[in-house]
Amino acid sequence: MATADTNKQEQTLSVESRLKSLYRLQTILSQIDRIRTVRGELPLEVRDLEDSIEGLHTRIANYQQEIEEFRKKSALEQEKIHEASAKIKKYKEQLDNVRNNREFDLLSKEIEFQSLEIELCEKHINEYARVVDAKNADITSTQEHLADQEHILADKRRELEEIVNETKQDEERLREEAKEIEPCIDPRTLTAFKRIRKNARNGLGIVYIQRNACGGCFNRIPPQKQMEIKMHKKVIVCEYCGRIMIDPELAGIDESELPATKK
Repeated sequence: MATADTNKQEQTLSVESRLKSLYRLQTILSQIDRIRTVRGELPLEVRDLEDSIEGLHTRIANYQQEIEEFRKKSALEQEKIHEASAKIKKYKEQLDNVRNNREFDLLSKEIEFQSLEIELCEKHINEYARVVDAKNADITSTQEHLADQEHILADKRRELEEIVNETKQDEERLREEAKEIEPCIDPRTLTAFKRIRKNARNGLGIVYIQRNACGGCFNRIPPQKQMEIKMHKKVIVCEYCGRIMIDPELAGIDESELPATKK
């Protein structure tokens, strides 16, 4: 009987110890959450700016590639003009030695055709030049926007670095404390706690009873359930929000000083 009572006591102390450790862990993680809140949206803003700047660099590179392609097209058109001009010169020389009207008409048509080819090539070259000018204007505009974004990014990084430096030591210390506490909690309970905390809007995975209600969702807890929680014999979760619940005493809270819950 004595042995059974001892085992029972050890089990009770074990659950109580785990719950205490879990609440201490929650307290530390909440402090880390507050540090992150101080940083605000800066990390996200920095990442968004970095993505935006990378996109602007890609856009400029695409513009430059398109400009190069249009310049190559213009060079091909220039080559066509050169070839057509050479043919026109040759055909005009042949006009001096025609033997009949049929040869004259054929050469004249060839000259006319090559002249039209030159006009078409020149039209294409002018079109390409206009496109290149527009692309260059886009590059200039994008580069100006890029310069603005890089300036803003530099300011945001500097601001974030200052905040991180101010809170880095505190966060590292808290993380070390959290690592030291985790072995005091069994893996299954710790995994469940982390899952609950991740899904909780305020990051609370374990809460204490406040005025007969869950400290997380503030739904009323039946007296029998409250009694079970105070006995510390097992880990009990709120049937409404899924958070692990403990009594205020275990959390080191004086219940008489707790504010009344909203009805």
